[in-house]
Amino acid sequence: MGDSHLGQIIVLNGTPRAGKSSIAQQIQESFDGVWMNVGLEHFKAMTPERLQPGIGLRPGGERPDLEPFVEILYPAMYEAMAAHSRRGVNVVADTPHHDHYSQPLNILANYARIVSGLPVLFVGVLCPIEAVMQRRIQTWGRGYTDEGSIPEPILRWQQAVHRPGIYDLELDTSLQSPAEMR
Repeated sequence: MGDSHLGQIIVLNGTPRAGKSSIAQQIQESFDGVWMNVGLEHFKAMTPERLQPGIGLRPGGERPDLEPFVEILYPAMYEAMAAHSRRGVNVVADTPHHDHYSQPLNILANYARIVSGLPVLFVGVLCPIEAVMQRRIQTWGRGYTDEGSIPEPILRWQQAVHRPGIYDLELDTSLQSPAEMR
């Protein structure tokens, strides 16, 4: 199979509530061809309860007992992306990456190699913390602590998710809706 038969891969990296899932949905609905979403939420839904949140483990090293599982799931997800692409199926993956575990796992550096040589775009989905907080309030009716500050886990996401921040493209979802980003 030649390169013209490979499916495009788009990896959306950003904090929770940055707009990754909305962008992924827009891609699936409006881009030409078939687009499969093999991102975090789908892998999380398949993860047994005792291993939750799986690859959704937030920055901070709070669950070192789950980190070996994280090191299994990320390459599995990237291998799924590669398999789809090699079959000519386009892939969008709304998956946050960070390396703020109890010890560095080098997730993005180690597993991006799996899709090396395939048509892949790494997209940084940027969103200012104020917009993230407003989206949290709109979605769950809560955001700030009782003292009015940003909860520590949210700050850790904001600080950790874009390191090293080397992207093919960056999108700021506070400036445009997913439909406008097409």
